[in-house]
Amino acid sequence: MHKTLVLIAFAGILAGAASSDARAQVASGEARFRALYKELIETNTTLSAGSCTLAAERMAAHLRAAGLADDDLYLFTAPGHPQEGGLVALYPGRDATARGVLLLAHLDVVEARREDWTRDPFTLIEQDGKFYARGTVDDKAEAAIGVDMLVRFREEHYRPLRTVKLALTCGEETAGAFNGAEWLTENRRDLIDAALALNEGPGGEMDAAGHRIALDVEVGQKAFQNFRLKATNPGGHSSVPLKDNAIYRLAGALKRIEAYTFPAQFTDSSRAYFAGMAKIKKAQGEAAVAEDLNAMLRSPDDAQAVARVSGRDPYWSAILRTTCVATMLDGGHATNALPQRARANINCRIFPGTPTEAVRAKLAELVADPEVQVISLEGRIPSVAAPPLTAEIMAPVEKLAAEFWPDVPVLPILLVGGSDTRYLNAAGIPTYGIQPTFSRPDNGNVHGLNEYIDVQVLFEARDFLYRLMKMYADQK
Repeated sequence: MHKTLVLIAFAGILAGAASSDARAQVASGEARFRALYKELIETNTTLSAGSCTLAAERMAAHLRAAGLADDDLYLFTAPGHPQEGGLVALYPGRDATARGVLLLAHLDVVEARREDWTRDPFTLIEQDGKFYARGTVDDKAEAAIGVDMLVRFREEHYRPLRTVKLALTCGEETAGAFNGAEWLTENRRDLIDAALALNEGPGGEMDAAGHRIALDVEVGQKAFQNFRLKATNPGGHSSVPLKDNAIYRLAGALKRIEAYTFPAQFTDSSRAYFAGMAKIKKAQGEAAVAEDLNAMLRSPDDAQAVARVSGRDPYWSAILRTTCVATMLDGGHATNALPQRARANINCRIFPGTPTEAVRAKLAELVADPEVQVISLEGRIPSVAAPPLTAEIMAPVEKLAAEFWPDVPVLPILLVGGSDTRYLNAAGIPTYGIQPTFSRPDNGNVHGLNEYIDVQVLFEARDFLYRLMKMYADQK
């Protein structure tokens, strides 16, 4: 064989071998991530029966095995909360004077009862292209991705300009529980201080068929506040009914609250979201929806346009206003007695800039009954100003999104739920909700029965966040 042909053939063999090695490394990395994700999912971290501390220790073991130094792994618990611990991991950057970048994720999950689920909620099950279990999305997807990200950095000997930080905390899902993110801001701010931080967010939107519509970036969120409606009465024997009944009074108050809709309001991010959604709907051939959105943006006082937009999608309605809804109810003390007490919990998500007392006063006005008290319960941190939305934040997201999902726009949005982002923003650490896990209109049944995530969605999110954090870590 001619010498040149021999060299070409040999080069081809080497290239094939290198390509095979690369594929093997990718496959190995994906298998490792699956195992890590499965371990985290199957570590019960509910407040009632689980342990965030155990989950944090298991994630620290993965990082230690990958070669991260013990001095860069900080496991923490607070007095009186031995099962609600967390982990902060540091991946040192080249410039010790530059503020780092932080990825925050919570380890705790919402309660789940086996008898209610089709599958065991604490066993990761892959079926029909989906992973099923409690926490598959909220928020163990991002937590597992964060641990895997640092392992990948270590494997490739990556040296970022800025220190990359990972904080895995507990207490996000339960109002009034010990909250690890809050504790870190108050007790170990130095560990999590950052030029910017990413946390769970609204994620990406899909239609029912699984087509990606938009990737949403949280810029600001509502305040979370519970109110108690309480009706009391002397009661008596049930054989002699009275019209003055605590349960009836409470029921009437709840119906009046149900009938009320808070007025529409806008932030810069919600305006940008609806403007982007108008373009999407027009491109999808839904001209009437696009026109309603544009009419609302042109004239926020156009009650009919606002009502049509609100009526089209409960999520849109929630973005537009403060919302209050009854979530718990109890009353009476015996089956053969008139009720002496009836109570209901009203959960409100308060629009930024709206005082909590103003909402309580509005509820009292709606109740319109001096025998029904409206009581503000202990709340989480109140609404805080949204962090600035700059090109340094959005440009990397938009660039990567265009590569991963061409023609899928990136839209800033006001988060209608609540997350630990508020603690960091209140502490002066600009934090954004960037969670590239796309979900269908059912939102993956997050907080509900049979929570799930598409397998492909999870692995795309893994690669997206890995690359995005690199881009932020190398920003000058």
